[in-house]
Amino acid sequence: MKRLNCLKLFFTGVLLCGLFSCQNSRKGSAEVDFPREKTLYLAGFQWGDPNTFNPLSDWPAFPVGGNFNLMYEPLMVYNTLTGEMEPLLASSYEKTDDVISVMMDPRAKWSDGKMVTASDVKFTYEIGKQYPSAPTSFVWDYVATVTVDTVTDTTEEGRSIEKVNFIINKEKRNNPLVVMDFLQAVRIVPKHYFTSLLDSLNGEFSELQKLKIDKDPVVSGPYNLLTYSGEKIVLKRRNDYWGNAALYGNRLPKPEYVIHPIYKSNDAFSISLQQGNLDVSSTFIPRIWMKQKEGVSTWYKKEPYFVPAAITMLVVNTTRYPLSDSKFRQAMAAAVSYKDIRELAFSQYSPPLQPGLVMPFGVEEKYFAVDDVQKYGITYDIEKAKKLLAESGVKSVFGSDGKLSHMENSKGEKLPTLFIKSPAGWSDWEAMVRIAVQGMREAGIDVREGFLDASLYWQAMPNGDFDLLMHGPSVSVTPSQPWSRFEAVMSSRNWKAVGEKMNENQGRYNNPDSKDYNAAVDSLLRLIPTITDDDQRREAYRALNNIFMQDQPTIPLVYRPEQFYEFSTKKWTNFPTEENPYAPPQCLCFGVGTKSLWEIKSTAEQE
Repeated sequence: MKRLNCLKLFFTGVLLCGLFSCQNSRKGSAEVDFPREKTLYLAGFQWGDPNTFNPLSDWPAFPVGGNFNLMYEPLMVYNTLTGEMEPLLASSYEKTDDVISVMMDPRAKWSDGKMVTASDVKFTYEIGKQYPSAPTSFVWDYVATVTVDTVTDTTEEGRSIEKVNFIINKEKRNNPLVVMDFLQAVRIVPKHYFTSLLDSLNGEFSELQKLKIDKDPVVSGPYNLLTYSGEKIVLKRRNDYWGNAALYGNRLPKPEYVIHPIYKSNDAFSISLQQGNLDVSSTFIPRIWMKQKEGVSTWYKKEPYFVPAAITMLVVNTTRYPLSDSKFRQAMAAAVSYKDIRELAFSQYSPPLQPGLVMPFGVEEKYFAVDDVQKYGITYDIEKAKKLLAESGVKSVFGSDGKLSHMENSKGEKLPTLFIKSPAGWSDWEAMVRIAVQGMREAGIDVREGFLDASLYWQAMPNGDFDLLMHGPSVSVTPSQPWSRFEAVMSSRNWKAVGEKMNENQGRYNNPDSKDYNAAVDSLLRLIPTITDDDQRREAYRALNNIFMQDQPTIPLVYRPEQFYEFSTKKWTNFPTEENPYAPPQCLCFGVGTKSLWEIKSTAEQE
């Protein structure tokens, strides 16, 4: 499936990810020898030519965009297996209703030898207050101010350490959950390096954003940019990385080089992985079990092969009749064979789908209420779909050949055919759409496939230019889940009419100006991030999920992983798996998954 995972994973606070185009490359890629036993090849995050590695630009190339820790690091990382935050630039955190504080690790250094300090953190955040086009500008809806204290570390002979305080913006969003997300999503940049550049440009931030920052950038991570072209991005290990001693017992990452080849098709990923030319991939590869004999593995050895972490769904434009009717939306939901989607379209890469927006496993399991799902949830049932369709007042009209012709409203007026928009070429999504269309038409719902170019798809989504639309909202596993998923699907906080851009709730559910507006939805979305009692939070999620199941503003189709985590054991071994879960199922450049770079083993060394 030709798409970039971090583009789909985009959540409100994830910094810097996307697609790119490049005109120039750094000289020297042909002059460098990359010994195979010292080189890790990974791919799936860069689909076009890279044009910038500037962390303050909008769409930097791999590994600067997204939750990648190889060059620029966040304060902490979120372990998706345990639900715990783990240290990186910050060694620990404290949380209250009013402030979230982190203790800076005094051992952290930039690649030019200067210390990583609280001033760097303040600069990274506050540049978004000074310059609206900066990638951290959005944080100021959630953070009122950033302050710094010096405190005594009682564990290390009374040394002084810096404490950075993020004061919750209670007047705007009052959302500690999202501020927790920032700790693992915002990559910290060196103040001294970028203020010097800004000074040389007379404070023109737009000019700063034009700089590529592709020659000896100042970074805190374990790798730095060596060379790049339209064919690959090459990173070289920093043997003086501060974390080697501080976090990994004076060990170096095993690969000296990390190379991201830039492929043009899904087939190229699959073939390269089977041949052992690619070590780690993060793309949809169908029937992965058929590649196991070629040394290709995943987290699980058998289905679902991947760890589910998000939900792919059909977003419904609730401003258009008959999609505005909840009974009609329920009829569509009852007409979809979720078993066929899971087994045929998604290669069994998912546990059976349960109704609602709370996933019944992992860190969300404690919020899943079986009784509510059995009471309110819609499952596959063609006869029930027909019954719900009749209750909605929509009539199905069939031709003399017995095939569905069209739909009519209660006045006998013909209704237009509905279309499901989905990017052409995204093979798993195309298969899901076809299965959904087949079931809906069998139930008498006049809907058709609407595959289109990906560029048109991304334009249509925020503007509401669709009947139904394939989407995977809030795919990143963060401390704020499952709240972030509900927010992405149901929030009317920034509700806008069709034609104006909405970055969440693109289906325009629950118009606050409508007589049918349900104030409880937005009230619960505001309340949940402030709740500290687990039982109260569980009841709030239960109430919100019940509203979702009864109103059916979107149609969840299948659970999907945060990333498609696939690896070849021909050149490297000891990747994290269910049987060896020392890190989550994440690519070795992403989040906590980065720690795998210190644990994998070259097969050449084992011979």
